[in-house]
Amino acid sequence: MLAPPTPEEWTAVILSLQVSAMATLGALPFGFFLAWALARWRFPGKTLLSAIVTLPLVIPPVVVGYGLLVLFGRNGFFGETLAAIGMRLPFSWGGAALAAAIMGLPLMVRAIRLSLEAISPELEEAAASLGAPPFRRLLTITLPLAAPGFITGALLAFARALGEFGATITFAGNVPGQTQTVPIAIYTLLQSPGGEIAVARLAVLSLIVALAALLASEWLARRLAPRRGEPAS
Repeated sequence: MLAPPTPEEWTAVILSLQVSAMATLGALPFGFFLAWALARWRFPGKTLLSAIVTLPLVIPPVVVGYGLLVLFGRNGFFGETLAAIGMRLPFSWGGAALAAAIMGLPLMVRAIRLSLEAISPELEEAAASLGAPPFRRLLTITLPLAAPGFITGALLAFARALGEFGATITFAGNVPGQTQTVPIAIYTLLQSPGGEIAVARLAVLSLIVALAALLASEWLARRLAPRRGEPAS
């Protein structure tokens, strides 16, 4: 039987949850905007934008981390500006959240986009014919109907952030208590003699967290089913 997790292992788990939550919340506005643009707008370069959004899924995560270093490093395109106002993303907690958000964004955008594309335009057109302004149609029709896509997209991004390793360790490093999330902690323990038991504990905790997220998603989906006109099972 496995011993209880050590304080250091709990720190890695809590940090992973915090980074994943912040990454998911931070990515939601951008994910919705990109999904809306790809689902509803027609513009030159739409295919290119879709490919760029999907790119983090098909290139090595280390490349994403290196790109973030180039952009946000001390001498990077954005790094100098951020440094001037006292902000530093590389090798920091915020950098870990940024890397996780970018890696989870493609999954979020795809889920929300599919949900938006499944909404019948006739519903919004009917509301417009009754005098409902665009913002009200968004709040009362589009967002409630697209809620399952939001839940699925947020869950997928959260789960991807929990398992993120390559981009995070490249951009945020391996700093215990600051950027050492569960995947990085497992990697570190695997390099240490006698770390197998700690690895097993962290793996079990990761499975529990992932299962809890899936169950929460199912519960929320069932709660939203009556609002979408579907029978709740």
